[in-house]
Amino acid sequence: MDNFDEELRARLNAETGKLALHGIERHFARGIVVKVAMDLDLVEVAASMAKDDKAAIEHLMQADKLSRASVEDVKDWHERNPAFWAVVVAPWVLVQEAKPQHSS
Repeated sequence: MDNFDEELRARLNAETGKLALHGIERHFARGIVVKVAMDLDLVEVAASMAKDDKAAIEHLMQADKLSRASVEDVKDWHERNPAFWAVVVAPWVLVQEAKPQHSS
């Protein structure tokens, strides 16, 4: 990994934050929400998008690990009300459900 990649990942990591569903809805209405599978590293996916790594993005889309959020997704999110991690890679807002916290 070169300095550019390291700096890009550090910047994206710093810009990643938690978001509730109501914070996503206005972006969904604009058609710019991209859903990232929970088993992926959100920052790595964002870096691939920022670098326009078409091969990596296509692979994730074909594996159903990366897709534009659908009306069905939003309906499901409304029923469950999960928290999200989100990061902007203009013009997209990448969202990933936060893993539930288990109390012991």
